[in-house]
Amino acid sequence: MKPVARLRLSLASRILVFQLAIILGALVMGAVVSVAVASAGLDSQYENRALNLAQSVAQLPSVREALREPDPSRILQPLAEGMRKASGASFIVIAGPNGTRYSHPNPALIGKPIDEDPSAILKGQTFKGIQRGTLGRSARGKAPIFDGTGHVIGIVSVGFLETGLSRQLLNDFSPYIPQLVLYLLVAVGLGVIGSLLLTRHLKRQTFGLEPQEIATLLEQREASLHGIREGTVATDLEGRITLINDEARRLLRLAEGIEGRRLSDVLPAGRVRDVLIGEVTGADEVVLAADRVLVVSRMPVVVRGRTIGYVATFRDRTELESLLRELDNARSISEALRAQAHDFSNRLHTIAGLIELGRYEEAIQLTTESSSVSQELTESLLERVGDPVLGALLLGKSAVAAERGIQFRLSPDSRLDGDAGHPRDLITVVGNLIDNALDAVASSSNGSARWVEVSIRQEVGDVVIKVHDSGPGIALDDTEQIFSEGYTTKLAAAGSRRGLGLALVKQVAARRGGQVTVVNQGGAVFTVRLPLASKPLPVETPA
Repeated sequence: MKPVARLRLSLASRILVFQLAIILGALVMGAVVSVAVASAGLDSQYENRALNLAQSVAQLPSVREALREPDPSRILQPLAEGMRKASGASFIVIAGPNGTRYSHPNPALIGKPIDEDPSAILKGQTFKGIQRGTLGRSARGKAPIFDGTGHVIGIVSVGFLETGLSRQLLNDFSPYIPQLVLYLLVAVGLGVIGSLLLTRHLKRQTFGLEPQEIATLLEQREASLHGIREGTVATDLEGRITLINDEARRLLRLAEGIEGRRLSDVLPAGRVRDVLIGEVTGADEVVLAADRVLVVSRMPVVVRGRTIGYVATFRDRTELESLLRELDNARSISEALRAQAHDFSNRLHTIAGLIELGRYEEAIQLTTESSSVSQELTESLLERVGDPVLGALLLGKSAVAAERGIQFRLSPDSRLDGDAGHPRDLITVVGNLIDNALDAVASSSNGSARWVEVSIRQEVGDVVIKVHDSGPGIALDDTEQIFSEGYTTKLAAAGSRRGLGLALVKQVAARRGGQVTVVNQGGAVFTVRLPLASKPLPVETPA
């Protein structure tokens, strides 16, 4: 047996049902309150009427005289019944000081004691209120009967039954029933019109989607945003965060619960914040966030032709940038080896020709000169640089320099024995500084002196790296900006990214508690100090 599908009302139907329920509920509540107020007023009116009638009966001289008779009921019963019928009361009961009835609409109860405690009335007090007696609930008034000396000699109790009051209340309200029905119809009509207008407005605001469709879209959006591997941050026009996914929190190192706060309050000053708040514009901006290389794109969010905010996406390119740099290094070394192979081939042909011509001494001299230059640099590196990875890097850079016609020199004061800390940091610093130096020398107009000198040494618990080149140097206005990610004075090739090398150098130095300086001495001199004892620390970002 197939399960019965649940009936799902549309948004318009739900609003209409709620509106009608509210209107009907309000009308019913109003009617109940009105009836309750009218009933309370009617009770109070008849309580006062009963008390006034009881006081009138108590003041009759015939009543006082009848109470002195041996059989008061013989006179009081017909007197009370006549007054009851004339006044419209439900009962008029006259009792003696001991509570014995001398009159009652039911003659069988004459001579029997009254149901209520008469002590308060016998003390000269009056009473009005709702009580239940032998005839039912009634609005009552009670008054004492005084003799000529001020003593209480009897009690008068007058009442109007609730059943009679209810009939009168119904009779009072019956003329207004057609008006209430008219008001109800008008209210229902206005509710329907209001519901249709409200539904139409909501449909425009929600692009015609039903609530369950909106909920489904929200669930899918949350799942998609937190499932994708790109960071996403959305802000309003005032820079307050309206949405942020898990990847963006991880890349920017932000805490939970920052929605509603301004980006300028949760991010430290720097290029990341400048890009996200719009001070730096452009597509696919490269930034450094802690130890990650990110590509950020910030686009406006336009709804119905109006910009309501901005959304920024982050792509983590740390590994890719590292691979690209390794590829560039490998390509440079490959080109250098190809050039060296071509050069060696030419020299071998020259040596073979000299041998064929019988010029043996010249051939031996040329062979010795060819091997002595590279052998001298290799032996110098092996002797002065104890880290094999760093030594291999320097050899590769020397080959690149030779290919570009630049003299690569290792400073005589270079000395690095044993462990110099994390080799990856050292390679990042040395490799980027040498690359910048080679580019600076290659672009220099000084053709007579083209060299790069590298110094790496240990000095009082620090590793000091100094790279000096014969290039044009650094302009005074650029000494601070050159360490900002994305800033470069070089012409970038199509598809390549510039402005990361020196930013990475400064980041490594800051993370290890070191420093980077640059001065001009016949070219740029970059000096980096990295403490040996420090461990790389995570870059803190306020959350």
